[in-house]
Amino acid sequence: MPGYSVRQDSSALALPRCPHCSVAIPHLRRTNTHVETKDADNGNARVWALFACSVCGGCVMLAWDSNTNFCEIWPDANGLSGDIPDEPLDYLKQAAETLSSARASVVMSAGAVDAMLKARGLTEGSLYARIGNAVTSTLLTKEMAEWAHDVRLDANDQRHADVKAIPPTTEDAKRCLEFAKALADILFVLPARVTRGQTNAHKAAVESGFVSTSSISKAPRPIGS
Repeated sequence: MPGYSVRQDSSALALPRCPHCSVAIPHLRRTNTHVETKDADNGNARVWALFACSVCGGCVMLAWDSNTNFCEIWPDANGLSGDIPDEPLDYLKQAAETLSSARASVVMSAGAVDAMLKARGLTEGSLYARIGNAVTSTLLTKEMAEWAHDVRLDANDQRHADVKAIPPTTEDAKRCLEFAKALADILFVLPARVTRGQTNAHKAAVESGFVSTSSISKAPRPIGS
């Protein structure tokens, strides 16, 4: 969780977007909630406060280090992993930023799924066909494919303004984004985390003498290398 600098006596919170509804430059007013806590050893003193969005009513929680303006914010509107390739990452960011415009957000989520599948070598066929191919190749589980069919990733309907297509709702857009984020975790974030964990464990074993330095070349290679 990245750190921020916000005055502890601030009556409003300035964020570029609400992490709940993604409205730009949200009006986040401080509520009456104010809590001071310490850990079991009477240390790690923190001050907590809630700020409510005037548009969606969602709350953002801040936790300050005692007697400083340094704080952490939950939920973080920029919580996308850097392990996601640039193109799908850009689509995901735009999908989150346009949630208040459901059509646009669904198109961006579908674009993110499309870009992620292409990054994994699945380039032929429709979006759903490629998701099916990902299951066949064991890249994804059948449950993920079933989930994909439960959300509205029919972005072509939105792009071509099909008169028969039922306009997506904000909830539809949120479900599409949730699926796209989960797909990013499965295809990129978790594999990268596993690779880092294996590499760090191997290096630690070498440094402790449990593994010879000649075996360093056998350490796991990064995903996609």
